[in-house]
Amino acid sequence: MLQRKIEAVLKAWKQQEDHNPLVIKGCRQCGKTFAVRHFAKQNYENVIYINFMENPEYCKIFSESLEIDYLVMLFSSKFQKRLVPKKTLLIFDEIQDCPEARTALKFFKLDGRFDVIATGSLLGVNGYGNMPKSVPVGFETIVEMRPMDFEEFLWANGVEPKLISYVKTALQKEKIIPEAIHLQFKQLLLKYIVVGGMPAVVQHFVDTKDMSVVLQMQRNIVNEYKDDMVKYAENKNKVLIKECFESIPKQLSKENKKFQYSVVKKNGTSATFLGILQWLQDAGIVVKCNNLHNLELPLMAQANEDVFKIYMGDTGLFVSMLDDGTQFDILQGNLLSYKGAIFENLIADFFSKMGRKLYYFRKDSGLEIDFVIRYQGQSTLVEVKSTQGNAKSVKTIIGQPEKYHIQSAIKLGDYNIGRNGNVLTLPLYCGFLLDEI
Repeated sequence: MLQRKIEAVLKAWKQQEDHNPLVIKGCRQCGKTFAVRHFAKQNYENVIYINFMENPEYCKIFSESLEIDYLVMLFSSKFQKRLVPKKTLLIFDEIQDCPEARTALKFFKLDGRFDVIATGSLLGVNGYGNMPKSVPVGFETIVEMRPMDFEEFLWANGVEPKLISYVKTALQKEKIIPEAIHLQFKQLLLKYIVVGGMPAVVQHFVDTKDMSVVLQMQRNIVNEYKDDMVKYAENKNKVLIKECFESIPKQLSKENKKFQYSVVKKNGTSATFLGILQWLQDAGIVVKCNNLHNLELPLMAQANEDVFKIYMGDTGLFVSMLDDGTQFDILQGNLLSYKGAIFENLIADFFSKMGRKLYYFRKDSGLEIDFVIRYQGQSTLVEVKSTQGNAKSVKTIIGQPEKYHIQSAIKLGDYNIGRNGNVLTLPLYCGFLLDEI
């Protein structure tokens, strides 16, 4: 069984006294339901599971009174189970399909006898369903779950935590990683790039190594996303959302990867597409990387909301949208001109899955930095190099501390760990370890 980091979140939630109902939101097929049901089996004597998408008739339970004793009577009658206080978990799957159940979370919290975990794939997505009459602000705890990150992928492929800790310690001490370990992690990284982090896909890869089925599973997920766009978006936006989504590979193939509306549709404007992109973000399918006015902390305050890049939230799904044969090329280390786009999406995948907001820096003068993060308390440049070579913009910015106020930079590429003055060079696979703020 795949080990997920959400397990620790669920355990901490249960141990917290007087905890709120928990709402786990995330894109489709990222593993929400499986994780919650496994946790329930391990920690509760009694579990009632309701999937409102598969069984919309269950919404009728919440159509009249939301008084907890009344709901308990209906639950016990419907499911033939006794609801034992403090020993029962209610799971409301796809809660966005039953707004009244979302409202009821407040009353479960105030009552306090039963634990509740809700999940939502399209929670809050514009055009999907109806908003609850009353959102239980302050009476629910919302956690975002994402597809498997690289560390979870390593666990799935049998890499021991102590080996991951060894690599992390090498990073912290800036020590060269032994060649055997270095090559092992490089190969695992190439596999992660093509497989990604959708749990069912990862499990099939681990069990069979059959890349043809992996690719078909990924493309099925992408097609399901497209179906959601057509099915659930507002009528005026359906075609635009799909076109916007399908333009992502072309957007990232450009030298200047700034998202351009004209690439989606001739004469396209922000007025037409900004809400469209927000739909894709809210659905957890893409992540946005905003350009910065300047490089000073806090980065959020420097973000230009009108200038940005768009990445796929999962690199494996991104690669599946490319031409047939791309997976084979990547596994062979042959990425040709598209290498930069794939590696940039990889680092966006790393950073977004650790919960970082994404920023980059680009000026008309030609200065461009792939990512800017807060790392070890400093604003830090992060350059992703598809080939070994100098990062001219990094040198320029580091060389003018009085103007840019930057003291450190990180180059991720085909390197081992090393340092050249204020620039730390790291292998690409170390990007998932840059979580210290």
